[in-house]
Amino acid sequence: MDIAGDGAAPVEAAPRRRPALSPSRAGDFKQCPLLYRFRAIDRLPEQPSRAQVRGSLVHLVLERLYDLPAPQRSPEAARVLVAPAWEELCATLPELVGQLFEGVEDTELPEWLESAAVLVEAYFRLEDPRRLEPAARELLVETELASGLPLRGYIDRLDVAPTGEVRVVDYKTGSAPREAGEAAAMFQLKFYALALLQERGVVPAQLRLLYLADGQYLTYEPDELELRRFERTLEAIWLAIRTAGETGDFRPNRTRMCEWCSHKAFCPEWEGTPPEYPGWPEAAEEGAADAALDLME
Repeated sequence: MDIAGDGAAPVEAAPRRRPALSPSRAGDFKQCPLLYRFRAIDRLPEQPSRAQVRGSLVHLVLERLYDLPAPQRSPEAARVLVAPAWEELCATLPELVGQLFEGVEDTELPEWLESAAVLVEAYFRLEDPRRLEPAARELLVETELASGLPLRGYIDRLDVAPTGEVRVVDYKTGSAPREAGEAAAMFQLKFYALALLQERGVVPAQLRLLYLADGQYLTYEPDELELRRFERTLEAIWLAIRTAGETGDFRPNRTRMCEWCSHKAFCPEWEGTPPEYPGWPEAAEEGAADAALDLME
């Protein structure tokens, strides 16, 4: 995988594919249209942070946990899964992982892996995995709304009750938001609920966010009327994206979030120059940058 440099020289973009709307890309556009362009159209290489990679590691461990027979799903067994899951991530993204931990002290990586194990153990304070048999884990949902809007995303876990009710579950390695931020936090799960409604004709009975850092959770029970209103919200976002895509007019939005942006060197707000606009991608091509973007979903 190519990793973005310091911006002093042009960066060769990864191969492009036809964009679809995901929760993360919708969030990018709302935060900063130019960031959306850099990620979804230019496919500029981007170095995820250690916190993002740790989140992916924890997600992978919780996915693998449900490969075990139900009686064996214990905190101790989950801890044992951390090392092989880390090896799997290293094999999948060797250059990315190598650069994240290049030159670290001998104790730093074990301490970092321990911080992931602590989050994995925290999961058991929220649910008892011995009592659950997920219908799907890391489920890719791809569908297209009647308006032509393509939706794409990964659901951490899908539970289906014997009576047919569906629950969407998402793991978060951070802390639960304050009350004012709860609606924004549910944006991702409403997105998945709408995708499932479109794809399967079923409204999930419950949406559930599990916050491992502080052992909190949020639940929500959507209805079809609400999801159809949410559909119109996504269509408005997509219309704005496609309008910008026709001309390449993805304008930067300078906020405090810029401090954590990987692409400041290419941003006019920071005296940078974006790469030449390549045009709106129509061909569905898988690029080398996709793995890093999926890592950050």
